[in-house]
This record gives sequence, structure tokens and C-alpha cells, in this order.
Amino acid sequence: MEFETKGLRVDLSRAEWFTSTRSGPDGDNCVEVAFVGEAIAVRDSKNPAAATLIFTTAEWDAFVGGAKDGEFDL
Repeated sequence: MEFETKGLRVDLSRAEWFTSTRSGPDGDNCVEVAFVGEAIAVRDSKNPAAATLIFTTAEWDAFVGGAKDGEFDL
């Protein structure tokens, strides 16, 4: 499955998906991430056939930086 978004050509057919090492043993609230060329794909681990979110490396870096800085802490 190849498509274009955000100026990136993304082919998810050979994506290698992984979950966080911090995911719980039950995997109740987990997402899977795949680094596909210049794109980062994110999907629900319980429903991998559902929609997949695609981020550019800049968007992903901003998200990870914000998480590390506590921007999303309640």
C-alpha cells in the first residue's frame, strides 16, 4: 500500500511495526510505530487495519521533544 501525503511517498506494505518497551503486558492502550523512509507511521495496536497517522520527521521530533519536556503531562 503506497500513497503520498505531506509531500512524502509512504509504502506501508513493508513497514516494521513496534510497540514501546514501556507498554504494559496487556497492551490495552498501546500504539505501534514504524519508521518508513522520511515518514513516521502510528497505528492502534489493537486495530492495525484502522486508520494510520503519518508524521514528518520534524513533526515527530517536535512531539517527542514535547513529551520529554513534559508538555503533555496532566
